[in-house]
Amino acid sequence: MNKNIYDLSVKTMDGENKKLSDYKGKVLLIVNVASKCGYTSQYEGLESIYKKYKDRGFEILAFPCNDFGDQEPGTNDEIRTFCESKYNVTFPLFDKIKVLGNDKSQLYERLTVNSEPSGDIGWNFEKFIINKNGDIAARFKSKVKPESDEITTVIESELSK
Repeated sequence: MNKNIYDLSVKTMDGENKKLSDYKGKVLLIVNVASKCGYTSQYEGLESIYKKYKDRGFEILAFPCNDFGDQEPGTNDEIRTFCESKYNVTFPLFDKIKVLGNDKSQLYERLTVNSEPSGDIGWNFEKFIINKNGDIAARFKSKVKPESDEITTVIESELSK
């Protein structure tokens, strides 16, 4: 089973294909997001760590998802407007995807099968850290805040490699 994500492509909010190999040499945090979730305020923490680490080779890839409690019903334009106006999000948001079931995106299929622990996404705002080589370095459940020591320690460790 291929644990690396660099052979995959994802769609931007504007409908363009983006190769994940474009991020070679960067540390990534991949997260499934939703605008009407109890964890939605984590956008603040995500933006905070993005600003802190982006100049050191860190990127956040956020994927809106409506798989949990119909908490992301909006269109891409509505989602982008919400994130920019309410949370001043400057990191990239991608096309809305499925992270569960038969229509699960290829990226999330790869992430959920090859992470520790493996298994389906439990809720919005689960986070995966990808190292500079495109391999999964860590997985964090929704309740772990982006700016927590648990996450920033892994980011800093991966950035220093």
